[in-house]
This record gives sequence, structure tokens and C-alpha cells, in this order.
Amino acid sequence: MFTRKEFDQRTFEYELAGRKLVVETGKMCGLSNGSCLVRYGDTVVLVNATASEKPRDGIDFFPLSVDYEEKLYSVGHIPGSFQRREGRPGDKAILVSRVIDRPIRPLFPKDMRNDVSIVCTVMSVEQDNSPEICAMIGTSIALSISDIPWAGPIGGLQIGYVDGKLVINPTEKERAESTLALTVAASKKKVVMIEAGANEIPDEVMFDAIMLAHETIKPLCDFIEGIANEIGKPKFNYTEINVPEELFNRIKDNYIEDMRRVMDTDDKNVRDAGVAELTDRIHADLDEEFEEFQPMFGECIYKLQKYVVRRWLLDDNKRVDGRAMNEVRPLAAEVGILPRVHGSGMFTRGQTQVLTTCTLGTVADYQLLDGISPETEKRYMHHYNFPGYSVGEAKPIRSPGRREIGHGALAERALEPVIPSETEFPYCLRLVSEVLSSNG
Repeated sequence: MFTRKEFDQRTFEYELAGRKLVVETGKMCGLSNGSCLVRYGDTVVLVNATASEKPRDGIDFFPLSVDYEEKLYSVGHIPGSFQRREGRPGDKAILVSRVIDRPIRPLFPKDMRNDVSIVCTVMSVEQDNSPEICAMIGTSIALSISDIPWAGPIGGLQIGYVDGKLVINPTEKERAESTLALTVAASKKKVVMIEAGANEIPDEVMFDAIMLAHETIKPLCDFIEGIANEIGKPKFNYTEINVPEELFNRIKDNYIEDMRRVMDTDDKNVRDAGVAELTDRIHADLDEEFEEFQPMFGECIYKLQKYVVRRWLLDDNKRVDGRAMNEVRPLAAEVGILPRVHGSGMFTRGQTQVLTTCTLGTVADYQLLDGISPETEKRYMHHYNFPGYSVGEAKPIRSPGRREIGHGALAERALEPVIPSETEFPYCLRLVSEVLSSNG
């Protein structure tokens, strides 16, 4: 049954980059924990934050999901699929989901195990006003006014660099002329996330852009706090998952020297095998005595690993693989490895190794884009594959995950400014990076 407060319709207004930002609450989605409709010009995004009542059993991580839903009706398009429905999220939508996820995730309690779902539905788009920024701000507002434990708010905006001047939340025309595409998320105290692409701009310009973004975001956070103070719900109590000090101290006192010994190697395989063997020994010695803390053994052993690594860094100025603080891993590069592809190169850093191929195509091979962005095609695609064997895991190959799409986009964004123009080089390019081994 709804209370009157849940049905109270409220409207809040704020001026951001000379344009009106309107936040509506209490009108829609009364069953989610927190909801708001954000209007920025004619761009409209509905954001909902929902949490499960109970923690998920058997997990040792915080189960947060962020979905940015691009609805093609928002730009007056009918989907190009056979069924004329939106399908799985496109790469752009997944990248926006990751940009929203990164700044909000660290502000949840680390020991919370309740599922939290953020859904940002893009319902109307005016290309001058970024729906991505509306979604990020809306997420911060929905979480702030909800009863979900969260240490926000954060704010977000974009910075461009046009004709030697920094521009906040550039319009479509300004974005086309800009040599900088910077997205910044920040709290009132700190910058918490930076996503950037630039055409070789000076370092001082990038620094000034980040500082301008933070100064602009601070009053935006005050605005969000004001909304939460007026209509926010009390945060609910969750089941805390704390590492038992008694168990951790017992493991630390009895096995810290063994942990130092098995971790003191530059070979990841040897280190992992040593830690696994020590873990089995700890279980054999302590399982019976600490039977009620069985699910926490892994957390305690991982905490001990981090303690050992930090003490090496702080006390001995060395890293886990024995390198000095200013020493890089061994580097190697080769080209021309594959005989029948248009280009190939392999780069190795320590135990991380990536083989990348390049394929050239004609204009007919451009990737067609069916989304809400004005961009309708791409001539440069960079795909990144991270198979299980690269980290020694036996698992089947699936379609690319969000992390793979995100890393491919990072490489694409880094290289795009130095690729010759279509006039100079009338080809389509597809690069594929195959991760052969990875030591994180």
C-alpha cells in the first residue's frame, strides 16, 4: 500500500551549463526504492534504483547491475531488426553503463550483499543535451532519495575543447568541432571517475578541464543533497558481512611467513599454486575450530595476501614479484606473426601477452549503427577478446562481456585520433586483440 509521501509529486530545477535541468519525483514508478525523471532540454531519462530485501547467499562481492536502455523511439526511429524490437544493448549503451557504474560502485558499503539494480531508460533525446549525463545525474538522485545505503551524491558532466576554450556539456555542433571528449564524475570532495578521448591536447589543458568539471559539479552535488534532504527515505539496515578479527588474527599469526614465502615469486602460476596449497593447509588446520566461519576463510586469506603485499611496498620498497618501485616488467614486441592477415603484432609485458590483427576493408564494410546517437556508421572497429585460457581457467567461449567491450573501446578511442582521414586512407579497419595470457 502506498503512503502519501510515495505519491507526493515534486519538481526540482537547476541550471547546468546555461540550460535548465528539471528533476521530477513521485509521479512514476512508485514500487522502486528510488526513482526520478530527468529532463535536460528535450532529453528525458527515467532512472530507477531497486534493491532486494535480503542479501544473496553464497557470494563474496556486492551484486550491482547498471543498465542503460536506449529506446529508439527517443529519436523517432523504428528498430532495424526483423521483429522491430530493441535487442541486446549496443556497444555504446554498454559503455555508458560502465561509465555510470564506476563512480557509484565504491560508494556502496563493501560488505553489503543485497542485489541493487540501476535502470536508466532513455525516453527522449535532443542531441545537444547528452542523455548519458542525464542518466548519471539521475542515478545519483535516485540512489540519494532511496532507502538504499549509499554514500553519495556524485555529479557528472562532459567537457569539450573548441577554438581554444573549454566548454561544459558541449552541444552536438561543439562536439563535432571539439578536440577533447571528457566525461568527469565527482563528489564534492574528489574527482572519482574520468573517461577521456583527445586529439593530442596539452597536459595543462586536460588538467584545467578536469578542475573546471569538478568546480562545476560541486554545486550540482549540493542540489542533489537538497533533494535528498527534502524527500529522501531513511536508509535500510542490511546484514553486514565482516571478516571475524579472531579468525583473521589466527591465520595471520600462524601463517604469515608461509604466505610471504609462497608469494615471493615473479611467476603467477607458481604463486597461485603456492597460495592454493597454503589455503588447503589452513582449512585442514582450522576448519573444525572455526566451523561457523567457513564462508569467511577466503576473505581472511585474501586479506592476508593484501597485507603482505602492502608491507613489502611500504617497508621494503619492493613489489610482489620482486621488482623495485621504479622497475617495469620485461617488454617484448613482434610483428608479421601471421602470414595471411593484413597485419599482425604481438606485445608482451611480463606474463601478459596480446596478439592483435588488422584487417582492411572497403567502404562497404563500414559498421552500420542502429542507436540513438547521430553516428550511423564506423570505419574503425577495435575488438578485444579475453578467453578463459588467458588466465588458466577452463570455461567455454561466450559472446563478448561488458569488460571486453569496454577495453576494446579504450583502445579504439586511443588510436582513432592518429588514424589517417578517409580522404587520405579510404579503407575500413578492423583490429582484433586476442589476449593470450594475462597476469593482472
